Amino acid sequence: MNITVWSDFACPYCYIGETRLEKAVSDLGMTDKVKIEYRAFELDPNASREVVSSTPERFAMKYRLSLPEAEKQIEHISALGREVGIDFRYASTQYTNTFDAHRLMKLAEVKYDYATVQKLNRLLFDAYFTRNLVLADAAVLESVAKRAGMEETDVRQLLGGNEYADDVRFDEREAAMRGVRGVPYMVFNGEFAVPGALTEDGMKSALQRAERRIKEAEQEADEAGGERPHVCGPDGCQLL
Repeated sequence: MNITVWSDFACPYCYIGETRLEKAVSDLGMTDKVKIEYRAFELDPNASREVVSSTPERFAMKYRLSLPEAEKQIEHISALGREVGIDFRYASTQYTNTFDAHRLMKLAEVKYDYATVQKLNRLLFDAYFTRNLVLADAAVLESVAKRAGMEETDVRQLLGGNEYADDVRFDEREAAMRGVRGVPYMVFNGEFAVPGALTEDGMKSALQRAERRIKEAEQEADEAGGERPHVCGPDGCQLL
C-alpha cells in the first residue's frame, strides 16, 4: 500500500498527523505492507531565511489574536503532540524558510534507501519542533542529514547549488492542481484523500479502508477471469 503525504516541516499538524499514521500502521501490523511517499508543501514559500519574530508573535498576527490567546492556542497544539509521544515545543520554534529542507528530502529519496528517508523526515520535524533549530541554516541541515546517515559530501553539494529545486516545485504544483490548500494531505493508494491530521483511530480506519479496496480489486480481477491488472515495473511487465 502506498500513502502519499504532502506536508511541511514547520507544520505542527503534519508532525502530529504523520506520527499518528506511523503508530496506526504499527498497531495494525502493516509496517511491511505500507510505504509512505513524502511530498513537499511549503506553508510560506516567501518565508525569510532569518528568524524575524517569535512563534507567539507570528501566531497572534496571523490569526488576529492577543498574545495570551496565541500562547493558549500554541499550548493546545503542543499538548496534542505530547499525547502521541513527541517532546513538542511549539512556542519556542524558530520559523524560517523550509525550501532547502525539502530539497534535502528529495536528495535522500533519490540516493538513499527508504529507511534513511523515513529517518530524515522524522529528524527534520524533531529539529524544528523539539530542538527548535533553524531549518534554513545549512549547518543545521548538514547535522540532521549526518544523523540520518547521509554522506556529508552529498549534502554540501546539494546546499551549495540548486539541485532538486524543480522536484520540490513539481510537488507543490501537483498539490495546487489537486486543490490542496492545507496540510497534512494524505492520499491512500491513489484512491482517496484524507485532508488533515486524523486521530489515530481515524488513521486506522483509513488504512483498513485502503486495504479492503486492494482486496476487492483483486477479487474483481479473479472473478473477471483470474487476471490481475496489467502493469509494468522494475522487474518487467506482467504477461497476458
